[in-house]
Amino acid sequence: MCKNRIIKLFVAALVAAATAVIDRVTKAVVADSMALGEQIEFIPGVLRWTYIQNKGAAFGSLSNARWVFMIASCILIAAICVYLIKARKLNWLSCVSLSLILGGGIGNMIDRIMLGYVVDFIDFYPIPFWRWIFNVADSCVCIGAVMFVIAYFFTGNNEKNGK
Repeated sequence: MCKNRIIKLFVAALVAAATAVIDRVTKAVVADSMALGEQIEFIPGVLRWTYIQNKGAAFGSLSNARWVFMIASCILIAAICVYLIKARKLNWLSCVSLSLILGGGIGNMIDRIMLGYVVDFIDFYPIPFWRWIFNVADSCVCIGAVMFVIAYFFTGNNEKNGK
């Protein structure tokens, strides 16, 4: 394995681990310091912390399918790990984006396994139609997905250009 690939795998593991740890720490702080349903203004008129327990998928959808999400999450986490290890030519943006998705998936998976639900608390409410509450892991998955699309379309296909 070439040195550059080893460095990328190390960075990928570091980003994924940091994402999962930051997610877990923020959720633990919220769960330990807030009552379920409690709201705390963080940035008045823009952002508040609202502690909820999400038993579904992203943004609370399909709340009675816990095992489906656990299985799907395991498959996705494994697929990303295999791809990161096997991809011979992976640009840095793709590497970091997949690591954010991986870390977010791991963070939410830990909640599903340990608690039976995911702790959500970020409540962004200035947009009238926005009613979803999310967490750091969800944010990292979304940011990672956008970054991956940018990497794919704007830096070229990873396997073809090898940057």
